Amino acid sequence: MAYESYHCNVCGRRIRIQNRYDMPVLDPNTGFGICKSCIKNIYHFIEEEEGYQAHTNKKNFNNALGELLSKNKPHVIKKYLDEFIILQERAKKILSVAAYNHYKRMKYDLDNTGGDEEIDKSNVIIIGPTGCGKTAMLSHLSKLLDIPFAVTDASSLTEAGFVGADVEVAVRNLYYAAGMDIEKTEHGIIYLDEFDKIARKSGANNSITADPGHEGVQQGLLKMLEGSVVEFTERGQRKHPEAPTIKVDTKNILFIVGGAFVGIEKLVEKRLKKGESPIGFGSEVPSKEDTDKKFNELIHQVRPEDLMKYGIIPEIIGRLPVICTLETLDEDALLRILTEPKNAPVKQYEKLLAMDNVKLEFEEAALRHVAKLAIERKTGARSLKGIIEDVMLDVMFEIPKSNKPRRIVINEACIKGEEQPKILPLEEVKLAKESA
Repeated sequence: MAYESYHCNVCGRRIRIQNRYDMPVLDPNTGFGICKSCIKNIYHFIEEEEGYQAHTNKKNFNNALGELLSKNKPHVIKKYLDEFIILQERAKKILSVAAYNHYKRMKYDLDNTGGDEEIDKSNVIIIGPTGCGKTAMLSHLSKLLDIPFAVTDASSLTEAGFVGADVEVAVRNLYYAAGMDIEKTEHGIIYLDEFDKIARKSGANNSITADPGHEGVQQGLLKMLEGSVVEFTERGQRKHPEAPTIKVDTKNILFIVGGAFVGIEKLVEKRLKKGESPIGFGSEVPSKEDTDKKFNELIHQVRPEDLMKYGIIPEIIGRLPVICTLETLDEDALLRILTEPKNAPVKQYEKLLAMDNVKLEFEEAALRHVAKLAIERKTGARSLKGIIEDVMLDVMFEIPKSNKPRRIVINEACIKGEEQPKILPLEEVKLAKESA
């Protein structure tokens, strides 16, 4: 068979081959060709470049970790959280230490590459009533450390084969929070909220019936929590052979799961009293203050066996070694939340109205009534801003009509809905004070 001659457009050599398909790369339309030798050289160059880049990235990340750890000791992290979170001293300490140790573990792995010894990951489970500051605490923690943070509702997750979101959606949410940067994603924090909603319905006993979104989801989360490569589609569609996928290693992702775990304090009490019933004839009905105090005492004594009885499978509990518990918030705590933190609701509204040349003031009785309403609604600090928003709606609608200096005082009657907040010119306020 006659040999044909082709020109390599990279090295310039002319190459004789018997069949054009023997040529690694050849465009018959343009005549562009590249020989095997050039392809091998390019491949080796790419390998070397990728290896150098990976080494450089690893070195840079290791230096960044060292700087992060030197600036953010546990006491520094807690001090920062104190500026935004009222009370919850124990929880702030636990999270500060957990975050610090997690990044120390990553630095240890980078400094001891190839070593046999590894430090296990310490994922965290947070237990506390609604509106006690679980999500807010983690959000501020991620801002301090300047790392990607994503919240996923665990109750929306379902077992593979059922309609709903797969467990991989938690990693995909972090991927988007990291600006679609895989390296940043692999060193972020994932918070699985409403984790108690996926407790298996049968509690400690095995269920023989289908339990979509419960035990199956916990099984699906096992390897992800421990550290594995998770594959998901970028656009969120179901995985199929033609859909391009993204792979993320969860080895260095800190997983924090949390929920209200309603009723778990009863399991703790039962364990402590060894089955003795506190209910009987002649027993006194505890007040709200006594109930909250008792809850706060019991919640800090939650143990893995209590979580198992609640419906969390033992394998998951083993991958959540750090138990962080938060107390319920009383009226005084909610009152402090309204005014003391850097981002307190009252401070936010004062800044908003100051932009319209208005001085806003809240009477203490008004703020205390806001706290009482939040307790009545059983929503904790979560509803504080919403209550104030309802009261301020008409005021914030009228204020922009004029730019004159004015003053607004919100009293208890305004919070109760008995009267509307009045917008007064500063002069009228001064005259009213003088006449009084």
